[in-house]
Amino acid sequence: MDIFLKSVSALNDETRIKILKFIKIHGKCCVCDLENSFDMIQSRLSRHLKILKEAGFLRVDREGRWAYYSLRFPLDEFRQASIKEIMTLDLDLPSLKKACESN
Repeated sequence: MDIFLKSVSALNDETRIKILKFIKIHGKCCVCDLENSFDMIQSRLSRHLKILKEAGFLRVDREGRWAYYSLRFPLDEFRQASIKEIMTLDLDLPSLKKACESN
């Protein structure tokens, strides 16, 4: 029940919805690329990413000093349906602004 409530709560924020759609479109993204693309300070972005990760939507892979976020796989039926619905939304997403030298 706790993870379900976290999942529903995570979806109750426009920025987090945009982050999920952005990552679904662009695939694995370095946190610095997300920071540049969303023009968001690191602490604020990290908070959103942490909420999405704890809600079971994202995974993080560390490669050297970089942290890369992607959608978890496999996603359960609820999260899959949520992502599918998010992809239908007409959202004003930023363009991908690469910042990491390893990309």
